[in-house]
Amino acid sequence: MKYTQLGRTGLKVSRLVLGTMNFGPQTDEAGSHAIMDAALDAGINFFDTANVYGWGENKGRTEEIIGSWFAGGSDRRDKVVLATKVYGSMAPDGEPWPNHDRLSAVNIRRAVEASLKRLNTDHIDLYQFHHIDRRTPFDEIWQAIDVLIQQGKVLYAGSSNFPGYKIAQANEAAARRGMVGLVSEQCLYNLVERRAEMEVIPAAQDYGLGVIPWSPLHGGLLGGVLRKEREGGASPRAQAGRSADALKDTDVRERIQAYESLLEKHGLEPGEVALAWLLTRPGVTGPIVGPRTADQLASAIRASELDLTEELLTELDGIFPGPGPSPEAFAW
Repeated sequence: MKYTQLGRTGLKVSRLVLGTMNFGPQTDEAGSHAIMDAALDAGINFFDTANVYGWGENKGRTEEIIGSWFAGGSDRRDKVVLATKVYGSMAPDGEPWPNHDRLSAVNIRRAVEASLKRLNTDHIDLYQFHHIDRRTPFDEIWQAIDVLIQQGKVLYAGSSNFPGYKIAQANEAAARRGMVGLVSEQCLYNLVERRAEMEVIPAAQDYGLGVIPWSPLHGGLLGGVLRKEREGGASPRAQAGRSADALKDTDVRERIQAYESLLEKHGLEPGEVALAWLLTRPGVTGPIVGPRTADQLASAIRASELDLTEELLTELDGIFPGPGPSPEAFAW
């Protein structure tokens, strides 16, 4: 496994990030523990979760599964760079209590303590804001984070789903307080969805944030979906999810067919190439992979070792052209 620095920090993380959103809803506790064992054995040291994962009545369940895994091995926590998130409501469903969501100082304090308990740890390495909070000023957010850093409960702060201008606002506010500020941005980014290249990724690079793409296969669209469709091997989730909706667009279907045909010619797996492509992109720390099975994890690991030729990268750009930089992408 290859490693890199997380943004401008001295923290070394694996070029693949283990996403845990399926732990609980899709993969039971034993299966989740087996995937984490295999990831750690393969050298993946960067694990990503969120307080709301588990969803619905089971919000927090994913963090609990990770916490029980930590409890099963004395050195597991020391080997893992642990990232979780705050923003979504953790109030019981049907009980819309105020101050149980977003990024107020009171909710950040409450959410951290609850996550630490579920995760069975005394600190969170990377605490990420899951979404922008239009109601809470950054001075309040950073004051709350500063207290947690001083207490040793949080080491670094990151963002998720932030536009470029909010990355700038957040880090300028942190700089005024003499704080490090955001060190990472977790955003939607893949061959199909490249709008982050316009402003989010340039802002992250200018401010020294590591980019952590989520949904690298775009809901399975880049994972050989048409081949699986022909062979009758598409999962019910894929048949009803983002990829199924996208394939209703004739242009998208034609692009995906061209993509799969190109990789079949090269003898390459679509999902592995989609991950490998992200690892070639400027500013990218590592994509989040969310395996539901050990085989899916093994495929992601193979992708991290794949070298794509310049010729193939050019052909991929031809099928999925990026938007170009801002402002040229929309102004000229």
